[in-house]
Amino acid sequence: MYIEKINSPTDIKALDIEQLNTLAEEIRNGLMNRLSKRGGHFGPNFGFVEATIALHYVFDSPKDKFVFDVSHQCYTHKMLTGRKKSFFSDMHFSDISGYTNPEESEHDFFNVGHTSTSISLACGLAKGRDLKGESGNVVAIIGDGSLSGGEALEGLDFAPELASNFIILVNDNDMSIAENHGGLYKDLKALRDSKGKCECNLFKAMGLDYFYVADGNNIAELISVFRKVKDIDHPTVVHINTLKGKGFEPAETHKEEWHWHMPFDPITGNDISTYGGENYGDMTCDFLLKKMKSDKNVVAIVAAVPTNIGFTQEKRKAAGEQFIDVGIAEEHAVAMASGIAKAGGKPVFATHSSFFQRTYDQISQDLCINNNSATLLVNTASVYGMHDITHLGIYDIPMMSNIPNLVYLAPTNCEEYFAMLDWSIEQNMYPVAVRIPCNGVIHTDKPVNSDFSELNRYNITQQGSEIAIIALGDFYQIGEELANLISDRTGNPPTLINPRYITGIDTKVLEQLKSSHSTVITLEDGILDGGFGEKISRFYGPSDMMVYNYGLKKEFLDRYTVEDVLRHNHLTPEQIYNDIF
Repeated sequence: MYIEKINSPTDIKALDIEQLNTLAEEIRNGLMNRLSKRGGHFGPNFGFVEATIALHYVFDSPKDKFVFDVSHQCYTHKMLTGRKKSFFSDMHFSDISGYTNPEESEHDFFNVGHTSTSISLACGLAKGRDLKGESGNVVAIIGDGSLSGGEALEGLDFAPELASNFIILVNDNDMSIAENHGGLYKDLKALRDSKGKCECNLFKAMGLDYFYVADGNNIAELISVFRKVKDIDHPTVVHINTLKGKGFEPAETHKEEWHWHMPFDPITGNDISTYGGENYGDMTCDFLLKKMKSDKNVVAIVAAVPTNIGFTQEKRKAAGEQFIDVGIAEEHAVAMASGIAKAGGKPVFATHSSFFQRTYDQISQDLCINNNSATLLVNTASVYGMHDITHLGIYDIPMMSNIPNLVYLAPTNCEEYFAMLDWSIEQNMYPVAVRIPCNGVIHTDKPVNSDFSELNRYNITQQGSEIAIIALGDFYQIGEELANLISDRTGNPPTLINPRYITGIDTKVLEQLKSSHSTVITLEDGILDGGFGEKISRFYGPSDMMVYNYGLKKEFLDRYTVEDVLRHNHLTPEQIYNDIF
């Protein structure tokens, strides 16, 4: 095996084309070993093997710098830069992250897990190089799906200003996570169909030089073009056409399903993960489809992640024009939702919590200042959500709950979630955001409110004395466990409150607690700084009420286990009890 002898990029430079093609097969074997057992980004990595080999064959990393957009196609790069054990040896799987990581290797320059960033980051590396009078190539690697993002287009627009070595490698496989959406993809198709020769050329229109490779999985062709652009003295685009999922028939055929995949049988491709049962993605989709059927004004909006609320290809077709995928364009999605609401529509925009971070300005300026009644569904907003440092969903409460006019709701169970969603769609008074529960589908047989128009009214679910527990959203179940623990050990049941509203406080309830309680405990599934609990503490500041705020420390976590984080932040019922008593 050639891969056994590859410990750095220089080791592949002595291989001939036939040997490099064999190396590509060996690399796919390593990818299969890891991804079939651990899961991960399958299609992007399988489709970019040959291009990565050719890059390292021609360029000289780390002097020549590669910046991977999203970096979910960086596994071959990791293998060629000293990290192959993490693919071929099961015991070393946890040695690496799923994205580029400067802590792992000098060949990685950024922690990157969000899309449309590589061109701007690489522009900065190139400008810094020029200011210092240094040499070396800077290569930004970006997929066609990422080109719809505003930052990518801003980077493309600025790149010609550099007037020095700068290479943008566009990996075009005619796919985002799902199909691409937007006008620029007609231009990319025309470029592919004409082998890069059609007059309508986005990249040339931006003032960039341009090269095209029809077979982006042909190592010899890639090496030839990379040699032409190496050490080039002006910004240049190399546009390559690759096959997403290449080398594994199920991934080549079902590209959307295999963009990211759970563990599977490497022979059949069948899912072997234990995940199953009810999930909020499918349930939300079915709920919205039912609403759409009875009301043509209801429209679902996503930003390149349609299955985050269950919209598979079949269900997207069922929704028809009442489903919109804007591509990598979350800012546009929020602003458009505001416009739809203004026009009398009932828009629901859903994406992941960490992706909503891009939309702060649009939520504030375009939506909330205009007080338009759009619904935002905030997914994986929880310590129970995604665990990679770039996809943490625990910062949304301070960000969103302090925007005027926005009503931010935190359901504690399935029935409450859908009641909140239904109310939000049908009301026309406020912009509303709803946290999709993330700690499993928990049902209740107790009545839930259907009208949330009387803002900031807490729900007292258990009346007690001395101690009041205000448990927000996904941490309500921790509040229940804590309440039972206190009751069992002291014989004095505490009051348990489901606050429901993240964006305000119920001054009436909080004032009433003063007469029969001495201690208030707040629990929130997010960082404490600027969060929900601090609002409660501020209310009780001038009084004798003792307030304990429990939540998460402000920090960047990476590849954590939920249990460890909860213990680290004193968020187990036993730890909280010991703190109080």
